[in-house]
Amino acid sequence: FFCSSNVSPSIQLRVARIVASPHMFYVLRILPHNSFSLAGASQVAQRPAGFVLDARKTTDEDSGGGVEKQPALSAGTFVEFAEKGRVHIGKIKSSEHKAKGGARYDVVDGDGRVFHIADKAVTFATKAPESRPAADKLFHELEEAQYAFESDLMARLDVSPDLLEMAWEEAASEEEETHQLTPKSFIDLIHSHTASPIESYMAWRLLKTDMAHVFFRELKENGRVVAFKAKARKAVENAKTAFCSKEENQEKYDFCFV
Repeated sequence: FFCSSNVSPSIQLRVARIVASPHMFYVLRILPHNSFSLAGASQVAQRPAGFVLDARKTTDEDSGGGVEKQPALSAGTFVEFAEKGRVHIGKIKSSEHKAKGGARYDVVDGDGRVFHIADKAVTFATKAPESRPAADKLFHELEEAQYAFESDLMARLDVSPDLLEMAWEEAASEEEETHQLTPKSFIDLIHSHTASPIESYMAWRLLKTDMAHVFFRELKENGRVVAFKAKARKAVENAKTAFCSKEENQEKYDFCFV
């Protein structure tokens, strides 16, 4: 069979194993089509990619109190946050801690509106570039990606459902102890380069779709989705059956024909 020399040895070995498996033969179709390399192992992050936190938790002990303060995102951080059932992109102006130690932020959106939100309202965060033009560009890209459909995310990331399944195979392999992917490690695994902030955000959104939930489940920390864990093979088979039973998915996703 054909396998690009740009593909990492671990992926080549996995493809060789897949060839021997009759129920996975369809994966071979994508190898000549996707000339970019697949390399690297999944990485585990205790915090979501791009989260900019204070160096440590602080307390009020120095001032006579004993309340532990929640780690806070830094001023200037770009965030996706939920407010009254709607999702926004904004920039943190300032932060404060309430009496019980919880962090709160003043966040301004692209229209100049200021929102006063709790830390739990933040769903994704990434550090803003230092230069104003680069920061403005990233903020605009985040606003556009916020409304992107699944098909748009796959096109912009150059990721197909077949590649998503191969990423699951790699993350679920016996060699991977944690079986986890972060948005950054997902991009590194698929494209062998360090993810840009906008790629991390789009990968995060893609991995939260119903299609991705066939293969991965979300891992949360402090209420935020920070990573994605590969499901067991039996769980994936059951999830596929349920996902592909829906008529709108049957012709849209190749893995529904396998």
